[in-house]
Amino acid sequence: MASHIERRKFLATLGGAAAWPLAARAQQPRRGSIIGVLWHAGSAEEEGSNFKALVRGLRDLGYIEGRNIVLEHRFPNEDPDRFKSMAAELVALGVDVLIGVGANAAPYAKDATTTIPVIFVLVSDPIGSNLVESLARPEGNVTGISNSAADLIGKRLELLKEIIAGLSRVALLVNSDAQISPV
Repeated sequence: MASHIERRKFLATLGGAAAWPLAARAQQPRRGSIIGVLWHAGSAEEEGSNFKALVRGLRDLGYIEGRNIVLEHRFPNEDPDRFKSMAAELVALGVDVLIGVGANAAPYAKDATTTIPVIFVLVSDPIGSNLVESLARPEGNVTGISNSAADLIGKRLELLKEIIAGLSRVALLVNSDAQISPV
């Protein structure tokens, strides 16, 4: 008889332990991840298609603003002081991830924190911009997407030559003021 009672205690304890995480989760308000976005323009309208693409891309992945994520947008309007203060403001909010959009915003996002993950987008040369040590191993808390890195130029020319038979000349327009890392 005693073993029967012990078995009941064991099952009750096991059932309570299994239900405990559900009860604990039910007591805490569910907040979505907070994503801080440091843009470069002065408004969402000025960001245009990039702003819409970010929101749509997150939605397509199942992240719905107000439901399971919170998006905190900041628009410094290319003002260095505002970049710095807005990046600090996003860090102070306790964002879970910080996105720096563009070559001007990304360094401020990086400088604002060493612990929060920072993602850069629309940065042509993350190495030359001192955002990462290398594309293969970014190191630290910063990573991102670069579609114009110097490492890709050779491969792009190779693909272009495959696509266009007899290609012998290619012109490249560049911003002479832009600093890029040596190849």
